[in-house]
Amino acid sequence: MTKKKKKKSKKGISNLTNTILGILKKDRNKTFNYKQIAAILGVNDTSSRNQIIKKLHQLKAKQEIEEVDRGKFKAIVNTEYHTGILDLSSKGNGYIICDDFEEDVFIASNNINKALNGDEVEFYAYKRRHRGKKEGEITNIIKRAKTEYVGTIQIHEKKNFAFVVPDSNKMYTDIFVPINKINKAEDGDKVLVSLEDWPSKADSPNGKVIEVLGKPGEHGTEINSIMAEYGLPMEFPHEVEAYANNIDLEIKPEEIAKRRDMRKDLTFTIDPKDAKDFDDALSFTVLENGLYEVGIHIADVSHYLQPGTVLDDEAYERATSIYLVDRVVPMLPEILSNGACSLRPHEEKYTFSAVFQMNDKCEIKNEWFGRTVTYSDARFAYEEAQAIIENNPGMPTKAAILDIDTTIPTEVSLTGKAYKTSNDIAFAVLKMNELARKMRSARMRDGAISFDKVEVKFNLDEEANPVGVFFKTSKDANKLIEEFMLLANRKVSEFVGKQKKTFVYRVHDEPDESKLAQLQTVVGRFGHKLNFRDKGSIASSLNNLLKDVVGKKEQNLVDTLTIRTMSKAEYTTHNIGHYGLAFEYYSHFTSPIRRYPDVMAHRLLQRYLDGEKSANQEVYEERCKHSSNMEYLATKAERDSIKYMQIRFMQDHQDEEFLGVISGVTDWGIYVEIISNKCEGMVSVRDMKDDHYQFDQDQYAMIGKNSDVVYQLGDEVVVKVKNTDLTKKHLDFYMVGKPEVDTE
Repeated sequence: MTKKKKKKSKKGISNLTNTILGILKKDRNKTFNYKQIAAILGVNDTSSRNQIIKKLHQLKAKQEIEEVDRGKFKAIVNTEYHTGILDLSSKGNGYIICDDFEEDVFIASNNINKALNGDEVEFYAYKRRHRGKKEGEITNIIKRAKTEYVGTIQIHEKKNFAFVVPDSNKMYTDIFVPINKINKAEDGDKVLVSLEDWPSKADSPNGKVIEVLGKPGEHGTEINSIMAEYGLPMEFPHEVEAYANNIDLEIKPEEIAKRRDMRKDLTFTIDPKDAKDFDDALSFTVLENGLYEVGIHIADVSHYLQPGTVLDDEAYERATSIYLVDRVVPMLPEILSNGACSLRPHEEKYTFSAVFQMNDKCEIKNEWFGRTVTYSDARFAYEEAQAIIENNPGMPTKAAILDIDTTIPTEVSLTGKAYKTSNDIAFAVLKMNELARKMRSARMRDGAISFDKVEVKFNLDEEANPVGVFFKTSKDANKLIEEFMLLANRKVSEFVGKQKKTFVYRVHDEPDESKLAQLQTVVGRFGHKLNFRDKGSIASSLNNLLKDVVGKKEQNLVDTLTIRTMSKAEYTTHNIGHYGLAFEYYSHFTSPIRRYPDVMAHRLLQRYLDGEKSANQEVYEERCKHSSNMEYLATKAERDSIKYMQIRFMQDHQDEEFLGVISGVTDWGIYVEIISNKCEGMVSVRDMKDDHYQFDQDQYAMIGKNSDVVYQLGDEVVVKVKNTDLTKKHLDFYMVGKPEVDTE
C-alpha cells in the first residue's frame, strides 16, 4: 500500500507589502529586481519568488513604487517621509516625536525595523490610524542615540558565543557577542557592551564587551552600571588631572588690581552641612544712606577654565556634576571644585559678583556686575543659619542688634577683625531673611509656582548600606539663599537680554493643557478643585493645591503629578522667559563649579562688560542643547541611584507590613508608594488572588468582580515586600489589604 504524498501548503511571506516597501524606501535612490529582494529576504523557492513578483506589480499599480526599467523597481519619493525621535515602550511598540505633527506617531513593533529607543529616524506616515493615533513605519535610521548598553552576559562556551541581556526594558533585543570578544567576562557578569553591526538577516545586533562592571547586585557594580548606562564618566582622564594640577592657584596682587576688592565686606556661605564645594557666598553692608548692599559672589571658575584647553573640553563634555546617593561625580577635578574655586571660610578667592543696593521694600536702587576678590568670614550649614532665624522671631532693626541671640555654633568662627562680630553676622542673616521673604512674596504675586517637593535622602553606613531614610525639606535658611541666587540669575540675564546680545537662558514654557486636564481629574479624587481660566488663575490655583496637600497622604503624589504637568526647563539662546518662576529673563549664573551653562554665562557677561560684540548664536545654541541633554542624563542617573537605594533598603524589611498610598493604577497592576519612606513598588494584578480584578480606566481603579472591592488612586493600602530586584530596579509588593479604620 503506497502512502499518499502530502500536499505542500503554500506558505506566504508574512507582511510582504510592508517588507518590500521597507527595502525600497531604505535605499530610495537604488533599484531592485525580484531576485535581489528574494535574496534580502533569504528565500529562493519558486512560490516565494512568484509572490514577490506579484506584489511588486500590485504596488506599481497602486503607484506606491515605480518601474524605472524592465523588472527594476524603486520607491516613489513623496512628502510622506518625515524625521523624528523614537520613544519605545517596554512592550516593543513605539511613538515618534516629530515636529511635523501635533501628536506623536504610533509605530507598531513589526514596523520598528531595527531602530532603538531614542534613535533619530526617518519614517513613512500612513493614512490609516491606530486607536486614534497617526501610524507610521520606520524606513531608515539616521542616527543612533547610543551604541553602548549595560546588561548581564550569558556565555555558551560549547557554541562559542554569548548573549548580553540588556538591563533597559526599552531594549527589545539581546546582543550577540562572539566568544573572542567577551573581554574576559564570566557568565553572569554585569558588562558594558558596544554595538558593532546589525546584519540584515540577523534578529540581534553584534557587539563586543568593552568593560566588565562586576557581579550583579553588588553595590559598586550597580552604581557603575547606572553611570555606564547613560554614558556618564566615572573618572577624569589622566591628562585632564595633570593639567588641573599644574594650574597656578595663587592669589596674585596684579590680578587683584584688575578686580573690585570686596575682602572687607562681611561675607559668609550657607550650604548643606556635608557640602565640600561652595559655589556662592553672600556679603551684607548697611550703607550710610540707609540702603542695604547685598553681594552675591560666585566662584570665578572661568578664570581657571580657559577655552581650548583639555580641562575646558572635559568640563564641556560633562556639562554638569552628578549627584548619586553615595557619591558626587564632579564636572571639575577636585583641586578646583573643592579647592581653588570653593569659597571656603577664611580664604581669599577670585569671584564673579552681582552687587545690589536695595531698600526695605526690596526695590533695587543700583546694580553692579563684575569680577571681584572676596574673603569668606564664616561658613554656615543650613541648620545653623536656621537656628539664628528661629531664635530671633520678628523683624530685626539695626538699633536692636545688641539684643540678637547670637547662638552661633562654635564651628562658625569669624575672622576676629574688630568690625566683624557675631552680632553683625547674625543681623545680616536676619535682615537678609526678611528681604528674601519679601522677594518670595512678590514672586508669588507675579505668578511664580511654589514647588517645595520633599527630597528623599538616606543615612548610609561605612559600606554605603542604607540604614535609614529621611526627608529633606526647604526652610527659611534654604529659601534665603534661593531668593538671592534667583535675584542674581534674573538680573544678569536681564542686563544682557535688554542689550539684544547672545546669551545662555534657562527657559521654562507654559504647562501643557492636556496634562493640566489630567491633573484636574486626579486631584479631584482627593477633593481638590483647580481653576484654569487663564494664565494667572492657573498659577494661583496650582499654588493653592500645593499648599493644601502639605502633610497629607497624597502630598508626594500630587507634587509629582503637578511637576509632570510642567514643561521641561532647558538651556537656549532664544529667550521665552521662565513660567515657573514668573521671570521675563532668567539664566543660570550661580553654580559654575557644577554647571557648564553658568561658565558660559560668566564668559558672555564679561565679554559684554568689556564692550565686545555679540557672540555667535549658533555656536552657543549647540552648546545649550548639549548641556540640556547632559542634564537630562544626569537626572535619570540620579533617579536610578535613588530607586536602587530604596530597593536595597527594602531588602532588609521583607517581613514587615507598610502603609502606603496608591500612586498609579494600570491594567497590569497597582503602584503603591510607602508613606514612611517614599519607596514605590507594584502589586501585580496576577498576585491579587482574593478576587478577579478588572481595571476601570475612568475611575483610576481596580475593581473586584465578585466582591466589588475597589482599589482606587489615592487610597491607603497595606503592602508587604514580594521581591526586590536590584539589577532591574524593580520592587514588587503583595497586597495585604486596606488598613483597619479606627472607630474610637
